[in-house]
Amino acid sequence: MNSIVRDTDVVELNDPPVFSFGQKLRANRNIRNDGTYGGKEIGEILVRKGEVGYVVSIGTFLQQFYIYGVEFLESGYRVGMKRKELEPADACEQIDDPPLPEES
Repeated sequence: MNSIVRDTDVVELNDPPVFSFGQKLRANRNIRNDGTYGGKEIGEILVRKGEVGYVVSIGTFLQQFYIYGVEFLESGYRVGMKRKELEPADACEQIDDPPLPEES
């Protein structure tokens, strides 16, 4: 009866979501349609690695994982993703501000 294959024994739902509504995130891998995205072929790339989007919903899957609905700007797709497929976009950006002039 137990034919569900889980990819980890960790139950994320024991803790609050890692990401929050409106948070800017970056995909850390290409995301392909697994058959749940209507109008696209199975295996078609929906989101490319490095693409930036914003969290628009937070749901759950298999009473184990948080699924973050992320609206991606470049592709225009809204895709449900697990935490392991995402990273904060701000953590990837380095700001190289020129030094301030010294006061005399």
